[in-house]
Amino acid sequence: MLNAKITGIASYVPDYVLNNDELAHMVDTSDEWITTRVGIKERRIYKGEGGSSVLGIKAVNKLLAETGTNPDDVELLICATCNPDYRFPSTGSMICHGTGLEKNCYSFDVEAACAGFIVGIQMANAYIKAGLYKKVIVVCAENLTSAVDYTDRATCPLFGDGAGAVLMEPTEDTSLGLIDSVFHVDGSGLENLKFKAGGSAYPTTMESVEKREHYLYQEGRAVYKNAVMDMYNSSLTIMERNGLTCDNIDWFVAHQANMRIIEAVGSRMGIDPSKVLVNIDHIGNTSAASIPICLDEYKHKLKKGDKIVLTAFGAGFTWGASYLVWAI
Repeated sequence: MLNAKITGIASYVPDYVLNNDELAHMVDTSDEWITTRVGIKERRIYKGEGGSSVLGIKAVNKLLAETGTNPDDVELLICATCNPDYRFPSTGSMICHGTGLEKNCYSFDVEAACAGFIVGIQMANAYIKAGLYKKVIVVCAENLTSAVDYTDRATCPLFGDGAGAVLMEPTEDTSLGLIDSVFHVDGSGLENLKFKAGGSAYPTTMESVEKREHYLYQEGRAVYKNAVMDMYNSSLTIMERNGLTCDNIDWFVAHQANMRIIEAVGSRMGIDPSKVLVNIDHIGNTSAASIPICLDEYKHKLKKGDKIVLTAFGAGFTWGASYLVWAI
């Protein structure tokens, strides 16, 4: 029986850093206000031309180079993004074109908001276990600050830009790789986290532009409450059905949404803070890209056989958790 394991990981974050003092000149806020509420000191902002695909291309090119992978050998690219370049074509198709993967590689986009990475690796896992593909790239690319309202201090301190990518391949050692996942969705979360305008339900009009309804909208309290409970419960489910405890897992990686959310989930679970990987303080919330960027940043600490619990929560609401055994 085959299992799918991660055989390479890479990420890209822009060089431009927007810190809290600089942000305070743009909107009515302060370093103390931001740090106290979300634990973010700085976020990375993409200032170049193009959209999310550009960030994804940089991450995938880095992944190919670091793993020594021939682009002609990659059979599938799954792109998770909540801020695609265009409504169509897919951002994944643009990443394939920009990385030279087109010869033998198919691609499609996944829209699972901040849960995009764990959903993407589960899909890659299914394709590999079914024997359909042997080399699958999952890339999460988010140029989210292009959709942030810098007159709204409730949202603009949170978000940054970046991309993370992993190469997944089959293994006959079923003790390694993606072991288990659980996912949930609740469409009643629509009113709390969304882009109000620009879709088929509310097309672009002069009025929608004037009302600034094409920017990310979030009801912070509702999102906080649901994120904490749902990431906690899904992580608990994954741990219970795989015989995991806070003592025998090596690392816990939550979507880097908000430092308070990460701390609240870890505290409820009773996990030693030294096992909780965090980089939101200097990267910001990069939606689907946050978990792979975080894993890549800490990969020097990860060892083959390490037991890792991943969890994420995003718009929809959609949320879940995965149990991953590191194979690199």
